[in-house]
Amino acid sequence: MISLHTSPVRRRRLGVATAAAGLLATLLMAGPAAATPDPGDRGAARTGVSAAQEAEAEAAIRSGEVPGVDEIVHSSNITHLANVPKDALKGLNTDLAFQGKYAFAGNYDGFRIFDISNPRSPRTVSQVLCPGSQNDISVSGNLLFLSTDSSRSDNSCTSTTQPATEKSSWEGMKVFDISDKRNPKYVAAVETACGSHTHTLVPERKNVYVYVSSYSPSATFPDCQPPHDGISVIKVPRNAPEKAAVVNFPVLFPDGGNPGAPDNPGVSRTTGCHDITVLPSKDLAAGACMGDGLLFSIKDPENPKIIDRVQDNVNFAFWHSATFNQTTDKVVFTDELGGGGAATCNEEIGPKRGANGIYDIVGRGDHRKLVFRSYFKIDRPQADTEVCVAHNGSIIPVKGRDLMVQAWYQGGVSVWDFTDSSKPEEIGYFERGPVTTDAVTTAGPWSAYYYNGYIYSNDIAKGFDVLKLDDRRTDPAKRVRLDELNVQTQPEYFGR
Repeated sequence: MISLHTSPVRRRRLGVATAAAGLLATLLMAGPAAATPDPGDRGAARTGVSAAQEAEAEAAIRSGEVPGVDEIVHSSNITHLANVPKDALKGLNTDLAFQGKYAFAGNYDGFRIFDISNPRSPRTVSQVLCPGSQNDISVSGNLLFLSTDSSRSDNSCTSTTQPATEKSSWEGMKVFDISDKRNPKYVAAVETACGSHTHTLVPERKNVYVYVSSYSPSATFPDCQPPHDGISVIKVPRNAPEKAAVVNFPVLFPDGGNPGAPDNPGVSRTTGCHDITVLPSKDLAAGACMGDGLLFSIKDPENPKIIDRVQDNVNFAFWHSATFNQTTDKVVFTDELGGGGAATCNEEIGPKRGANGIYDIVGRGDHRKLVFRSYFKIDRPQADTEVCVAHNGSIIPVKGRDLMVQAWYQGGVSVWDFTDSSKPEEIGYFERGPVTTDAVTTAGPWSAYYYNGYIYSNDIAKGFDVLKLDDRRTDPAKRVRLDELNVQTQPEYFGR
């Protein structure tokens, strides 16, 4: 039996070190030719707290209910192998992608490439300075894709912030050639309506299709006009990425989507999608679209077709991301309550908000339906100064089980089992204590993904972490090897 606790941290029911040497950033010039609710363009926001809240947080630390400031705690089945602090790129760390022995880490100021051939000692290969939140990142072959979701003066890596009300402002997708990992080259840029908050690759032999998710239009933004009820589809020829272009803007919400308040108080109005996950081997995609969750077919990648759509106007505030299980009969949607800027893992919020929603996929073909089964939220107590909410995670590939590793901002990294859709449970964790007790600060893991036997986490404030998971339930996953992993483009782990 594996004990989940190697620290004095106690559970309660909710509600009713190894640093790699850094290289100098490579400043790249441009090639050929308003992001809410996530954190903004620059550093992590700090919001003051009352004296009573500060005292309560300090009391929770003294009692052992939560870890001390920056203290690391974890379950006995997890080992912390390495941490690589931020170096030249000082912005918020964001998403991760993998290829062979390399990990690619997004940052609001650009991206960083690590050599992870020795997971105990990741080594920085290159750092690319290219500001433009949030720099969501993916790789396919020799191409790297980077999202820009802040209004910039132009499409170069030396651009500056510029109001979205100016027609000349630019937001969208950037494409790099990474055939030389030590010297990535910026080769293409494609402007997209409302920018690119996140993106998802649908790779084919000759082309890569990119689904661009963005939202929050305004009549005052020339390049981001309402209703913005769909996604941009970009086609990138592998042999001529400079010819990348938008080929479609499919409307996903012909009725306008979830209206939000006042009809549905506390729920985001749907004005686009936040994130999309595809399972190309099944021609299937799941969309997390602000006030709506989608299931759609991508048999024709340029023209996705909606199969089913669901809403949760009781407990979900912002549909943030989606993950399929491997047999494609379940999908996990996350709710980013508070937009990644609020403390939501506490008794006041409870166990059903800022959580995961687990849905079974029932039926066949275009008649499939999403059927809600349960919520999952970590029940490890967090201080009211800790931003904590369900965020990016990935499947841990084990036949016959539905296992997932997931980032929870300052709630840390959670390993959990949803094999029984109605009874999910946490089976492992890693977390740091509060960054401070005198303010609410955005920090903690943005992404936590399982890749070739290890868990890799990109901590918004603390850097790149490597964890080793040893558990009889997850150990079979160590035998599964991938050449490439973009978590939002889920691979076929078995039967390949």
